[in-house]
Order: sequence, then C-alpha cells, then structure tokens
Amino acid sequence: MNRIICVIVFFVLCCLPSLSVHAEDAATVDGDVARLQKQYEQIRDMKGRFVQKSVVKDLKKTETFKGAFFIKRPMKMKWSYEGDSPQDVVISNGAITIYQKKEKQAFRGAFDRENFGQAPIALLSGFGNIREEFSVSGRNGKLLLKPKKPMGSILSIEVELSGGEFPIRAFTVLDAYSNSVTISLGDVMLNTGLDDALFVPAIPKDVTVFGQ
Repeated sequence: MNRIICVIVFFVLCCLPSLSVHAEDAATVDGDVARLQKQYEQIRDMKGRFVQKSVVKDLKKTETFKGAFFIKRPMKMKWSYEGDSPQDVVISNGAITIYQKKEKQAFRGAFDRENFGQAPIALLSGFGNIREEFSVSGRNGKLLLKPKKPMGSILSIEVELSGGEFPIRAFTVLDAYSNSVTISLGDVMLNTGLDDALFVPAIPKDVTVFGQ
C-alpha cells in the first residue's frame, strides 16, 4: 500500500510548477521551470498510461508494474494497476481508497498529514510550499529536485522533460537506501473533461472493506 501511495505522491509532486532554482546552468533550468509552470497552468485534467519500475537494492529485486492514471485538479486522482495484482487507488475529497481486486479487500482512510505524516503528502494536501521545500538544478538535461529539509527517506527526484504538450516524460525517485522508483508516462491526454464519477470508488458488495 505504501508503495502505491508513494507513486501517486511522486507523480503529482513532479507536476507541480513552483520550484526554487539553484543550478550550474541556471538559465536553462529557469527556462525549463518556466515552461513547466506555463503548461501546467493550462491543465484541468489529464489521463494516460504508466510503467513503474521499482528497484530494492538490499533485496536485489526489481519489479515492473503497468496501468492507467487519471487526475483532475485540484485533488482527484485514480491509479489503476493491471497485471497479476490488479488494484485501484482513488484519492478524492480528502479520502483515499485502495481496492485490491484479487484479494477482494479494500482500505479506506483520510488523506492528510495526520495519517501519512510525510512532507510529499502534506504538499499534495495543501500544507506545504514546494518553493520552500526543494532546491532544483539541472543534470544531463533533466531537473533534479532535492529536499531542503528531511522528507521521509526521499533523497532526490529526477524529472525527465518532454517536448510534447505534457511537459514530463518520466521521473525517478531515489531514497536514502539507494532504492529507486522510475515512472515512465505515455499516451497522455489533457483536458478531456474527466467526469467526477470516475473518482468514486466502485467496491463490489463481496469485498471486505477496512477503515472508514
């Protein structure tokens, strides 16, 4: 469950536009950040496909997941994981629901600082300010975000920019234990008018629900 929550947090975190800039090539980074902000301001909703690669160094284990995502500003999200362990993660109106289809169980709870406690969650809930939380530099044509203060185990977030309408192609999160999560995005469509009903969890009656 924590793995999925982190994925959601990292994705939206990388999409947020307000970043403080400290880099060797400041002009290039300034331009990239300005483009991110300008494009993001025009986005009302987005949907697409994703591929997630998670590497756990100590276990020498790599896992790959695929699925679809849907986001509607300011804070409605749905991530549908496919494959052997299908599950839906829905965040809407300050609540999170994780529905594990194969196990026929679901988890519900509040999506706020008290429940999750780490800074990325707080930022998504409107408690933080990215300009205050991160320094941004450029590296190999990518943006590198480093927390100014401790943020759980997050060491850095590397954002690979896209030349298309949606400004992010992929991003990689590295933690203090040298584990990494890389999310590659594809088939992204913007402002298609996603219906609010999409963000209402559809839980069958035979599913065991834990939490609120």
